[in-house]
Amino acid sequence: MSVPIISPSILAADFANLQSEVEMLNNSAADWIHIDIMDGRFVPNISFGLPVTKAINEHARKPLDVHLMIESPENYVEAFKEVGAEILTVHYEACNHLHRNIQQIKALGCKAGVALNPHTPVELLKDIIQEIDLVCMMSVNPGFGGQRFIQQTYSKVKCLKELISEKDSSAIIEIDGGVNHDNAPSLLQAGADVLVAGSFVFNSKDPIDTISNLKNV
Repeated sequence: MSVPIISPSILAADFANLQSEVEMLNNSAADWIHIDIMDGRFVPNISFGLPVTKAINEHARKPLDVHLMIESPENYVEAFKEVGAEILTVHYEACNHLHRNIQQIKALGCKAGVALNPHTPVELLKDIIQEIDLVCMMSVNPGFGGQRFIQQTYSKVKCLKELISEKDSSAIIEIDGGVNHDNAPSLLQAGADVLVAGSFVFNSKDPIDTISNLKNV
């Protein structure tokens, strides 16, 4: 079990003090900064878009892990690259031509990720897993922070890890939703590589300590 990559979700940060929140992450053991982009169509919530992502990037010293929970992501990936995205993740469920979407992201020089909603079987990635840098496994229904972790996630992670091994893929597994100290060890044991944590980090008394503990779980 390797040391996980920690990608705190800025969606749970104090937006009135966004610069200081980003600087806190810069000074923490966090590896990436997870940015959830929601359009109110693909998911039932609206978060923020290009201007806020650009503002975050101006202060961030960690890679921006941009998760596009939006319809027609191919229309926006270039713009998000321009405002600082280093990892761009699109949803399997939002892409009619997923292979083309992945090629588009890689052509921009970004790492290409594919996110799966809780009800989406991992087997649907078998024909493209070798092209993907990252699979973002949603462990809650996407759209809102602070939701309860879905227990079926553990078995899905194991199935995905088997698929990655079987296809000799270099893809890493990211878990997004309801991650905390209680489930992190089991997720890593199942095969997860990246842990996204929002409310658990930003609502804690000491976010830097919380991140450090997740990193060393």
